Amino acid sequence: MALLGAHCTTAGGLPAAAVEARDLRCEAIQVFLKSNRQWAMRDLAEGEAAAFARDVAAAGVKRAVAHGTYLVNLAAVDAAVARKSLDTFTAEARRAEEVGIESLVFHPGAHMGAGEEAGFAKVAAGLRHALRETRGAKVLLLLENAAGQGTTLGTRFEDLARMMEIAGDDPRLGICLDTCHAFAAGHDLSTDGGYDAVMADIDRTVGLARLRAVHLNDSRLGLGSRRDRHENLGKGVLGRTVFRRLVNDPRLAEVPMVLETPGGLEGYRDDLRILRRLRKRENR
Repeated sequence: MALLGAHCTTAGGLPAAAVEARDLRCEAIQVFLKSNRQWAMRDLAEGEAAAFARDVAAAGVKRAVAHGTYLVNLAAVDAAVARKSLDTFTAEARRAEEVGIESLVFHPGAHMGAGEEAGFAKVAAGLRHALRETRGAKVLLLLENAAGQGTTLGTRFEDLARMMEIAGDDPRLGICLDTCHAFAAGHDLSTDGGYDAVMADIDRTVGLARLRAVHLNDSRLGLGSRRDRHENLGKGVLGRTVFRRLVNDPRLAEVPMVLETPGGLEGYRDDLRILRRLRKRENR
């Protein structure tokens, strides 16, 4: 059975996530490991990592994933941005391992006019670097599919597979599926047939075993919009089919599935209520 949850705040320290997790009855959570608005990463307070692990477990969380800062662009052409991106990405991978988080989800980035193949090569080089610098760690590095704005990479699952292939197909590499991004990129998840086709595409290119996290987001805009506009479940244009299928797909049992929808805690609460009803109805 899929593990349901939401992106929880770590404002004031990582253990703060447990407060929202308990309130929402999360089985899975996603967190930022640092401020999403700056490059620098603060040092952990004494006992913070242990407190985070203890408190989220006590809140009932079974799986926790981290989301990388949006500043990172592993495909950057500007040398300074490329260096900062690589250093920050590697530091976040180390921090995830340090606090016992199982995976780091990140956006592959944008090629900024250099072309897709050049972008793929840069992302792969960044992955190889981070893997070397965290050799012996367990944390997974999960490429998130993109909506397709500008020169962003990873709108097609074969592109995610290509980046992993160039990086050496390390077993610590995988993907995170974002439903809004997929729909915006032209993958029609709104019907049963569309869902089956997308899952078959993922299995053919990446392999379903490498689908290790899911972002459950409705889309404010239509199929193929190429714009990343999250919406609360049932208030966008995706419908409920994809969410019903995802939370009940036996191939994705125990995969953490988290919300990144608007509306704060109350928005999450309503969306989780929908997901739990969909999961319960299918499993009667």
